[in-house]
Amino acid sequence: MSNTLFSQLTKKYPFISLCVYADNEYVGIIQNQDDVVTTFYDFGSLHNIEQKRKFLELANVWWFESNRKIPINIFLKSEWSEFKFCIKTFMNKDLEIIHGPICSLNSLIQRKSKRKSIILVRKVNL
Repeated sequence: MSNTLFSQLTKKYPFISLCVYADNEYVGIIQNQDDVVTTFYDFGSLHNIEQKRKFLELANVWWFESNRKIPINIFLKSEWSEFKFCIKTFMNKDLEIIHGPICSLNSLIQRKSKRKSIILVRKVNL
């Protein structure tokens, strides 16, 4: 895919990712990436224009109404379930992500900080 075409696409749809796996280019949304595999919703696997339109509309809702750290399938649950057929799983060692956001549940777990509680006790002189 040409860089100018993809840059125009990402301006309109910032949630779109481009990746290369086994010399094939894939355009879609990264559901989750961990240490070993990346799960990806492939836009090219959609069958008709109506599915593509709904895919982009729901992805737009996810992008602008969530914190973008929660995977799209968890945020949209039942609305997104019709796109299960276009999931592709790639091994990270052979995958190159050219452009786009990456969602990872591992980063949510690692970023959680421990909160310290401080108790203030008033010292009373008797």
